[in-house]
Amino acid sequence: MDYKNFVGGHWLETPDGVPNINPSDVSDILGYAANADAAQLDQAIDAAHQAAPGWAASTPQQRFDVLDFVGTELLARKAELGRLLSREEGKTLPEGVGEVARAGQIFKFFAGEALRLAGERLASVRPGIDVDVTRSAIGVVGLITPWNFPIAIPAWKIAPALCYGNTVVLKPAELVPGSAHALTEILSRSGLPDGVVNLVMGRGSHIGPQLVESAKVNAISFTGSVPTGRGIAAACGRHLKKVQLEMGGKNPMVVLDDADLDVAVAACLNGAFFSTGQRCTASSRLIVTEAIHDRFVAALTGAMTALNVGNALEDGVQMGPVVDERQLQRNLDYVDIAAKEGGRVLGGERLNRETEGFYMAPALVSETDNGMRINREEVFGPVASVIRVKDYEEALHTANDTEFGLSAGICTTSLKHASDFKARAQAGMVMVNLPTAGVDYHVPFGGTKGSSFGSREQGRYAAEFYTTVKTAYTLP
Repeated sequence: MDYKNFVGGHWLETPDGVPNINPSDVSDILGYAANADAAQLDQAIDAAHQAAPGWAASTPQQRFDVLDFVGTELLARKAELGRLLSREEGKTLPEGVGEVARAGQIFKFFAGEALRLAGERLASVRPGIDVDVTRSAIGVVGLITPWNFPIAIPAWKIAPALCYGNTVVLKPAELVPGSAHALTEILSRSGLPDGVVNLVMGRGSHIGPQLVESAKVNAISFTGSVPTGRGIAAACGRHLKKVQLEMGGKNPMVVLDDADLDVAVAACLNGAFFSTGQRCTASSRLIVTEAIHDRFVAALTGAMTALNVGNALEDGVQMGPVVDERQLQRNLDYVDIAAKEGGRVLGGERLNRETEGFYMAPALVSETDNGMRINREEVFGPVASVIRVKDYEEALHTANDTEFGLSAGICTTSLKHASDFKARAQAGMVMVNLPTAGVDYHVPFGGTKGSSFGSREQGRYAAEFYTTVKTAYTLP
């Protein structure tokens, strides 16, 4: 299949297609993705710019109808599209189907929000004057999305953008063109005017800077690596352009002596290794107090080694392959670094399966300290390290001792410690007796420190980024 770009209401080809490779079976080529050049990106930006005034003036009913249509179709086709997603990205089939369902729920949520667009009417401090506070669309929004959630992250950026009257240029990750193409194809039939949504696939290093620098793009929402995010922030700052960044994490999970061991192991197994650890909210630092440490490591080791690693589309597989060869080699390098630093590594080797793919055994690195590279740098794979601490205060200090601040968790039966951790953990999201990964679609998503910049994504808080506030005074 050819995955074409969608510009101004039309599907456009490019001369050279990029193969979409199944990480579970590298002989399986799903299709070939368009590879846009500068001229095609400019065409998409122009289309979004021309469509912006008309869509900003659309009615709440028009926006609801579009968003509800997309959400309904995603939910109806979740099995089909989930299989496509798992085939191109490598997460297990239940995870792929679940992600498509979440994308559908996101569109449904913002369909409802489109009917709840509201402002405020206030009395002025001056007699006889009325004050109206309203929200307006910001215009053209450039969306740059990663490969690890190839339909959910585009959904949670596109849906609020359209809900609040903006037009969109979507630049998805090169590794997962099929999911972005499928979502755009549904949007193309939703009743949107030409140019409101545009899909431009191509190498980020080639067209990403052009999208960020364009004077016709009013805002950028980016999810990806910290270095790229910092570069985007600097560029947007030069142009006084609105920017929203979701970047890396080195998320701690604290396990206290009083924790329910089964609950702690289940939370850490899920947070560290499900979705092949390829989540920015993954539990990568397991901070465990002394009295439970050895029992916890033994129990988690048993649960980890029992995981069924294999082809993402096969029944019973609990962990699929790494997304590509480059990421796999990065993971293996970090496991090697951890061992050389003195960590005790269990697992983490490359695996062979019936089909050639990017398979890796989950890795647990014990006997580490928080100064090691394995605990300072994001790996973005099925690799978790264990840090032994003496008590809750040391655990909290260690959890906060990182440049990141996306998600943090604690396993404890102590209400005192749970309440204190929720208040003092330096993270945008805190979990108690739950995995650090796994969030709802109707509440804010985002972090602190080096993990996030700008206003929150998802839920009603998305309005902060996708709108601008206007205050109007009237003397009747």
